Amino acid sequence: MDRFRIYIDHLDNLAISLLIFFFSILLGLLLKFILFKLLGLYSRNSNPRLATSLAKHLNRPLTLFLPLLFLAMALPTVPLSDKSIHVLRRVLEIFTILGFAWIMIKLVSVVQDIVRHKYDIGKTDNFRERKLITQLQFIRRLSVIVIAFIAGSMVLLQFEAVRSLGTGLLTSAGIAGVVIGFAAQRSLANLLAGLQIAFTQPIRIDDVLVLENEFGRVEEITLTYVVVRIWDNRRLILPLNYFIEKPFQNWTRSSIDILATVYFYTDYNVPVDELRKELHRILAGTEQWNGEVAGLQVTDAQRDNVQLRALFSARNSGDAWDLRCLVREKMLYFIQKNYPEALPKVRASVSGDIMPKQ
Repeated sequence: MDRFRIYIDHLDNLAISLLIFFFSILLGLLLKFILFKLLGLYSRNSNPRLATSLAKHLNRPLTLFLPLLFLAMALPTVPLSDKSIHVLRRVLEIFTILGFAWIMIKLVSVVQDIVRHKYDIGKTDNFRERKLITQLQFIRRLSVIVIAFIAGSMVLLQFEAVRSLGTGLLTSAGIAGVVIGFAAQRSLANLLAGLQIAFTQPIRIDDVLVLENEFGRVEEITLTYVVVRIWDNRRLILPLNYFIEKPFQNWTRSSIDILATVYFYTDYNVPVDELRKELHRILAGTEQWNGEVAGLQVTDAQRDNVQLRALFSARNSGDAWDLRCLVREKMLYFIQKNYPEALPKVRASVSGDIMPKQ
């Protein structure tokens, strides 16, 4: 009979504990609901972009964290044995640490959303925006790694066995540090190169580069490599060290506007002034020319032809490429139609007898 009463008491304690857990979880979800309702009111009245980003990124983390917080607060009132409460406390502490780390990581994403909205990289003159976005991407990834490392360390410290190993690990930290540093020297070099790129910025997001005989734009900068989108939509993946150790061309390092050139080879009797007027007419008839630089010069004179260089400016590298093709096509048509005698010729003279002597 006593054993049956103890069993009934145990079931009563378990039922009460489950009831406390249920109401704790319910209170946590209710608090989350109230917070998001207030956030919705704030969104309509003040800052919709911030509220939308918070609701998007913090919905799931708070669904986990707030009930865990209420469970941890209610745990001392649970009528269970000390051993059971100790185990539950450890489990709750671990999941609370992970939930809080999840919230911190998502807050970093919220900051990134706000900065990206304030500094639009899609506009034409986006030099300042590309600089900030490049730094922000690297800082975000580094912050996520630091948060995850700290959270993982705090979780491991919840276990007695791991804490007891602390002294032994500290005594061998010097040797282990040398071994790990030697093994990970390439990764560490890439991390340091990433820091250098983020703040000295030889490249930025959306920069136009010419490297490895390829033309493309910087699409992504990670902690270890850079993704360059080639003009035909291929991706060139390069380690961060490449941009520290090797030369490359950056067409948008200080500004996005660019000078473009087209070379023509013609006969000596070419009317340069007429071609110069035609070049100005072609440029004036297209929106790809930014109206700043336009000129045609004789840059070389060889035995059989002269070299003409058309120089003009464009707003960006894409417009410059299209403008080169347009000028080359229109000028060639103009010469063929109006001055065909100005096309390159090979001249030769023959003197003396052309018939061999008998």
